[in-house]
Amino acid sequence: MSDTSTSTPRLFSRGSWAETRRIADILRGETFGGALLLVGAVAAMIWANSPWSDAYEGLRAVKIGPAALHLDLTLAAWAADGLLAIFFFVAGLELKREFVAGDLRQARRAAVPIAAAFGGVIVPAALYLLFTLSSGAAGAARGWAIPTATDIAFALAVLAVIGRYLPAALRTFLLTLAVVDDLLAIVIIAVFYTEHLSWLPLLGTLVPLAIFALLVQRRVRAWWLLLPLAATAWALMHASGVHATVAGVLLAFTVPVVRSERAGGPDAGPGLAEHFEHRLRPISAGVAVPVFAFLSAGVTLGGVSGLATALADPIAVGIVIGLVVGKPVGIMVATWLVARFTRADLDENLSWVDVGGLSVLAGIGFTVSLLIGELAFGAGSESDAHVKVAVLAGSLIAALAAALVLRLRNRVYRRIHEAETADHDRDGIPDVYQARS
Repeated sequence: MSDTSTSTPRLFSRGSWAETRRIADILRGETFGGALLLVGAVAAMIWANSPWSDAYEGLRAVKIGPAALHLDLTLAAWAADGLLAIFFFVAGLELKREFVAGDLRQARRAAVPIAAAFGGVIVPAALYLLFTLSSGAAGAARGWAIPTATDIAFALAVLAVIGRYLPAALRTFLLTLAVVDDLLAIVIIAVFYTEHLSWLPLLGTLVPLAIFALLVQRRVRAWWLLLPLAATAWALMHASGVHATVAGVLLAFTVPVVRSERAGGPDAGPGLAEHFEHRLRPISAGVAVPVFAFLSAGVTLGGVSGLATALADPIAVGIVIGLVVGKPVGIMVATWLVARFTRADLDENLSWVDVGGLSVLAGIGFTVSLLIGELAFGAGSESDAHVKVAVLAGSLIAALAAALVLRLRNRVYRRIHEAETADHDRDGIPDVYQARS
């Protein structure tokens, strides 16, 4: 059997039963969210290319919010700055839980998805820059970060269809990889896409953030106290010039993962992070991300000739290359290097084809890629329209290629799945998690 007690380190070895169940619950929620995301994106594309396209653009341009606080934003801006802050808050909670209380608190397990995430950011960005600079496209370099992020909801929705028997460790790998590179994308947004920085509001963000942290560390969960503080931190971050979604990540990182010793310690049940995650994940996956997709994905193609023109743009070609080639190459190379330098073997019954299929699947970019495209080239610009077409095309190619690779391994996945879920003593825990070497 594959076990952490063996002398040879194993990549993608089986995690704990509790972690496997938790990841399965997350995957079910993200799969539903991915379906809604797809519906929102398709509806936006249909409306934007219908005779009523002006109504779609008019809806995106509707302004709401208090002008006195400089928050009279369009619906499209509220979706990108406000709703995605919820998405990144949930992503931040998930990442912190993985590294504090999950199986990834072990350095040898955490090294693989972290290295893969960095590889999946560096290589696509490098290929994008290499192609766009060689083509001489003016200003194209600003979009270097567009193909660096994996869309969690889309990727997991596709995985639910084509890889239902995928071993739990590989599913965890994809989920963690996607969360880490989305967090890397947030850092990139904060550092490279902040043009005008106002220090006073930025420093002011620390006040509600510190009070929020103090309350959650004391295990306060009253929404009427925490929500106004979170909204204030978000508004000040927005006023500072740093993208407001960064506030969502910072707030998430202050939330404790395990219970205090006074409340019984880690063994006394779920902590505050899990409580918030259960409350907000349905809102993030079922409302925030699909609404953002609906208000962002609509682009007028102008028929076959318009689509061909968009895809001929060096920016679009660079994005497709980054997603379809850069992502899998970066993830595979980084994972192989971890195996090489740690002298680790793949877990039994797995092969590098499995890792390759997941790496191709990670080329599905949408939510964060569209956000970076708007920041890089300006919402509504011609380049932004080409970015949307390229992200959709690259993601579709990645999904189809991953389906081809992973379907070929479906029989092997099924055998592994049946071995992992056998429960002969009917105690509710698969026998493989109770086995001892």
